[in-house]
Amino acid sequence: MGEGTADFATQIGERVRRLRRERGVSLSALAAGAGVGKATLSGLEDGSRGNPTIETLYAIAGHLGVPIKALLPDPSRPGDAPLETIHGTAVSASLLETFSDADMDTELFRLHIRPGHKQLSPAHPPGTIEYLTVFTGTARVGPPDALFVVPPGGHVSWAADIPHAYSAVGTDDVYASLLIRTPRIPPAR
Repeated sequence: MGEGTADFATQIGERVRRLRRERGVSLSALAAGAGVGKATLSGLEDGSRGNPTIETLYAIAGHLGVPIKALLPDPSRPGDAPLETIHGTAVSASLLETFSDADMDTELFRLHIRPGHKQLSPAHPPGTIEYLTVFTGTARVGPPDALFVVPPGGHVSWAADIPHAYSAVGTDDVYASLLIRTPRIPPAR
């Protein structure tokens, strides 16, 4: 992460705590359900544990039933550089923009996939679809039993409400855009 990391981590922690409490989920239950250590989650919530990985954030978002954008500070203004980049074993992602309509929440990320590693992402909420456009390198993405190989200039989409993976083919880094569309959940009445 870059400058402002402490503030970025604090904002993520505040959002995780708020969403967890709104859903009536204990710290222990969220930690167990997301497969994250309780001390890790507690440190994330209070801002003392910086650098949450993309794997950790997706696990928490998945268990809370929200898109990852719900955990991240609002993106920078259009035309500005992204506020921060979140890193994982294979993937680094920068949230560029979010937008919503009556039925869908949409997140647009700049993605960097490093060769030699594989990123496994948990299932997102039902009906979520991911759209990947590759600019450089060749990516292997999608559900583990039906992976797509996407060359430079290629585009693919897949149902992301099941576990899915990202990796680079060969030794070149992959740079791509990732659009995630998640159905909006109507508020409880």
